[in-house]
Amino acid sequence: QVQLVESGGGLVQAGGSRRLSCAASGRTFSSYAMGWFRQAPGKGREFVAAISWSGGRTNYADSVKGRFTISRDNAKKTVYLQMNSLKPEDTAAYYCAAGAHFRSVTVKGYDYWGQGTQVTVSS
Repeated sequence: QVQLVESGGGLVQAGGSRRLSCAASGRTFSSYAMGWFRQAPGKGREFVAAISWSGGRTNYADSVKGRFTISRDNAKKTVYLQMNSLKPEDTAAYYCAAGAHFRSVTVKGYDYWGQGTQVTVSS
């Protein structure tokens, strides 16, 4: 069992940066791949990025590649999403999730979810 709590959301201007954090509780955090998803109003939840259990391998959606960086610190049981060059279309609620494989890009590929943190990018 893993409990996830996201933080770091807020209002940011276009072109700015923001770092999201996801703190996990539970003894098995380091055995899970971790992912970030986002959901804009009226849209489905979409994959953003994922990282392997060791942190050595990552996977990104094309829309964020080169702008966002996912990382994790297993000692702190925390996963991060560094977001740079933010655009208004990045506005969404961002969710972290724990799953079996970092290649999974669908909601069904993840077993545990946080409650989300809102990121709003103004133009």
